Amino acid sequence: MAASLPHTLSIPHRRHSSISHFNEQILGICRVDANFNCQRRAKVVCQGMLAPRKFMQRRKKIEVFEDAADEADQKNWRKMMNEIDEVGSAVSVLREQRTKNQPLPKELVLGTLVRFKQQKKWNIVAEILEWLRTQHWWNFNEMDVLMLITAYGKQGDFNKAERVFSYINKKGYAPSVISHTALMEAYGKGGQCNKAEAIFRRMQSSGPEPSAVTYQIILKIFVEADKFQEAEEIFETILNDEVSPLKPDQQMFHMMIYMYKKAGSNDKARRLFSMMTERGLQQTSVTYNSLMSYESNYKEVARIYDQMHRAKVRPDVVSYALLISAYGKARREEEALAVFEEMLDAGVRPTKKAYNILLDAFAISGMVDQAKVVFKSMRRDRCTPDLCSYTTMLSTYVNASDMEGAEQFFKRIKQDGLEPNVVTYGTLIKGYAKANDLETMMKKYEEMQLQGIKANQTIFTTIMDAYGKNRDFGDAVIWFKEMESCGVVPDKKAKNILLSLANTVEEKAEARKLVGLSDDSDNGLIVINDNIGFEDEDDVDDVDDDVSEDDDVDDDVSEDDDVDGDGEETLSLIDERKEVSIPMGI
Repeated sequence: MAASLPHTLSIPHRRHSSISHFNEQILGICRVDANFNCQRRAKVVCQGMLAPRKFMQRRKKIEVFEDAADEADQKNWRKMMNEIDEVGSAVSVLREQRTKNQPLPKELVLGTLVRFKQQKKWNIVAEILEWLRTQHWWNFNEMDVLMLITAYGKQGDFNKAERVFSYINKKGYAPSVISHTALMEAYGKGGQCNKAEAIFRRMQSSGPEPSAVTYQIILKIFVEADKFQEAEEIFETILNDEVSPLKPDQQMFHMMIYMYKKAGSNDKARRLFSMMTERGLQQTSVTYNSLMSYESNYKEVARIYDQMHRAKVRPDVVSYALLISAYGKARREEEALAVFEEMLDAGVRPTKKAYNILLDAFAISGMVDQAKVVFKSMRRDRCTPDLCSYTTMLSTYVNASDMEGAEQFFKRIKQDGLEPNVVTYGTLIKGYAKANDLETMMKKYEEMQLQGIKANQTIFTTIMDAYGKNRDFGDAVIWFKEMESCGVVPDKKAKNILLSLANTVEEKAEARKLVGLSDDSDNGLIVINDNIGFEDEDDVDDVDDDVSEDDDVDDDVSEDDDVDGDGEETLSLIDERKEVSIPMGI
């Protein structure tokens, strides 16, 4: 069957173990879709795509218990944990476990705390510990206090973390690197970067001595706040063996490589990559993921991916997701699918966000049939589509100029129990603007407002552009001013679009005045507004953010300082499965 494929089907030049499998999966010959603007790219036939893999099938677990009592205890405990998950609160369920005012078994309490800690459900951990503080039958000790402040730190609740930190001081506990680091992390997650830095500097000058985890977290805080110089200074200090008692570890190198890629300093990132070998540090998939992060050229991502293979480093789900994303953004859907198939053949279970990225690869080019297959496969493989998945699927219809299909799918979002957000509405508004259907576009805008959703930068820009192109410059000015009156500061894209809409001398003068350009400044701004995105700072699940943020560039340090991987749903350029955790000794 592979021999019947036309030459228009491009396959990566790299060695992919699943290429032959991919060719065999395609049942039929690709045909050119006439609706594909100037690209005229070959369309991947969706029959046979993403066939089920045995390793993803449900398997019945065989458990071995010590005796009947142990079996009963384990089953009761699991039933209790499921109930907590369903209720969303732990205390009410734990109260019911007590009989005749007897204390709960210590093993049950500790086991419950440890499990929720492993699941990173820090809100439940904090709830349980706050309840235990009030229970006379529980000895609330220093380790409990440290875990509580850690839980608040992980949630970024610096107000509660401060309160518990004060409690530690009142109890007369010795200054702890764990409590200081947790409070520092709380400030960082809460956007209080200066306060986090103040704690770190105080630890450096007067103690307690910062640990490796402390350094990992402060570097992460600085990188997320784009304080690259401060992060670099700290890392350079650690590199100096004569000054620092600590040596930079794997996680610190990963964070700094990621930072340099984020800052566009590719040479520095590669230099650190080489330095890891010189210092005897193992280069893992996380290392290569860091190098691939923020890389805009799909060829460079593929080159690093090949380098990882040559080094006999097994790609993880993030590695595959980064390569799939790079191909998708380059509108090379066939290669994106081939890499996804390779991931499945390698026995790597895709996460929800990995599926979303493949979905986005087809959505960009409006390949509705292929996107439908991916969307359906998510449910089959126990990756329940989230709002991001639905919004991406909606954008597939929009990019295919199928507004009737988009409208039907928009209704399905609500039918399936999800609430559209600003990104969802923005995607639909973009579609109607593109179709020059201003009446329906405004109906969707008004519907969004009635739902209590405020328009973001890109929605205002889209409406302004649509009115300027289809009516007159005056309407565009009205929407530009409306944007400002709603507290949304026009960005460079909005200003460029307004300038591009001005035709007469008077209009150009008004546009320059509105965007803040002086009469003698160079009007050399060029705008390309065919692909206005709808990213919103509150929409953490946006597809583009999944592979360029992160959300989270955390490396997980377990109690033994080993990296663990739970394979859960946070996609990060450093490692989607990991988050810096503070050893608790519980």
